[in-house]
Amino acid sequence: MPATDLLSRALDAPAEPPLRLLPDVVSELLRELAAPPRLAAHLRLVHDVAAELADWLEEFNPGLTFDREAVLFGAATHDIGKTVHPAELSGPGSAHESAGRELLLAHGFTPAQARFAATHASWSAAGVSVDELLVSVADKVWKGQRVTDLEDLLIDHLVRAAPGTERWEAYLELDALLARIAEGADTRLAFQALHPVHA
Repeated sequence: MPATDLLSRALDAPAEPPLRLLPDVVSELLRELAAPPRLAAHLRLVHDVAAELADWLEEFNPGLTFDREAVLFGAATHDIGKTVHPAELSGPGSAHESAGRELLLAHGFTPAQARFAATHASWSAAGVSVDELLVSVADKVWKGQRVTDLEDLLIDHLVRAAPGTERWEAYLELDALLARIAEGADTRLAFQALHPVHA
């Protein structure tokens, strides 16, 4: 199958359960970059989980200010630097983080949009926003991984933004959501595995 068809399949193929498509501007950029199909599938999965988190947050804590569009864009592009460092698709490495930020800036995206590529793995840094935490959580829980310190930071934001909300209440609500999302990890991992690292 030609490389462009493999990438299109990762970007557009229906999935079961249904999987949201990436924003058009991100799909166009991935096509322009001839991104690895595995990367496109991964970004789609994390974007889908980020949308679930955003849906839940809007309902659970309507008083918490966050930028839904930014979160979804960040989830859809957080690993885009792996087009520059494709070895990090199947092995460890963090070079893709700064490379992704620079790549997005070079393609006309704003620093606010590009920040997620650089911050998605450094969620413990000072001043990390709730938007960045949501992308980091999505990037972990899509595959069933739970990171207590990361989830605690998100709970801190939830409690601060909703006076009267008890920490245990926020914990239980978030934990139930993440446990439900994590239950679908095998299906998501199988979808990602359908798409080759190299076209």
